[in-house]
This record gives sequence, C-alpha cells and structure tokens, in this order.
Amino acid sequence: MDVPLRMLRWAVHVTACGLLAIAVTGALREGRPAVALEGALLGLLYAAGPLVFLGRPVGERVWLGVVTVAWIVPAVAAPSFVWLAFPLLFAYLHVLPLWGAMFGVAVLTSAAVLAAAWHAGGLSVPLLVGPGLAAVVVTLLALACKALHAEAERHRAK
Repeated sequence: MDVPLRMLRWAVHVTACGLLAIAVTGALREGRPAVALEGALLGLLYAAGPLVFLGRPVGERVWLGVVTVAWIVPAVAAPSFVWLAFPLLFAYLHVLPLWGAMFGVAVLTSAAVLAAAWHAGGLSVPLLVGPGLAAVVVTLLALACKALHAEAERHRAK
C-alpha cells in the first residue's frame, strides 16, 4: 500500500512543478520577470515544506499558510498561476485535520474561481464548474488514499 501512496505524492509534486514551470515560463515570455520571480519563490517555498517541516504538525500548517499566501500574489498577477491551487488542495488534505481541510479546500477553490474569473473578465459556467469539480475529485482521491493507508496500517498491526 505504501508504493501507491508514494506514487500519488510524487505525481502531485511533479504536477505542481510542471504547472509552476509552465506559469513561470509564460510570465518570462510575456516580459514579466517580477511575476516569474514570484513564481520561482513560490516554488522554493513549496519545495522547502516537505524537507523542513515533515512530521511537525505546527510547522506544516505554518508552511501551508505561507505557501497559500505566496500563491495568491502570482495568481492575481497572471492566470497561469491560478491552476497551482489544485496541487495545493492535496497539501490541505494532507496537513490539516478533516474539518480544516474541507474549509481550506472550499476557500482555496473559491479563490481560484474568483482569480480565474477576474483574469477572464467575468464568471462563466466552465470557470465555476471546472475548479469545483476538480476540488471534489481531489478531495475524494485524497480521502480514499487516507483510508487505504489506514487499512494498510491496521493489517500491519495484526
């Protein structure tokens, strides 16, 4: 059971890095080095979290708050950074207790919808449904993984 969970974590991190690389490259192509730098700093903060705070609940929560605030700045500046919210959803579901994670997922998804709508010049059905559906899928996938992990731990304890 550990291998699939590790693979999922790596997939989330690779997705975050890929989305970040696309967003930073796009900002550079648009001649917006300050936005690209904000994105690079966000990437450094994201990468530092698991290395520095692994297994320290208070540290993980502080890291998550800092990364979320750091995400807001480039997400408001360039639409390609908005989609980095979705790898962050996994972090919310991993770091926070369930009630806090659900609240965080709702707030982060709403922020992503609002930022995307702001960049698009208005709210549309796809901008509302897409992130909402993605948040539901991410949440269900993360909860299923937690349940599988708990089940594997129960079997190991026997």
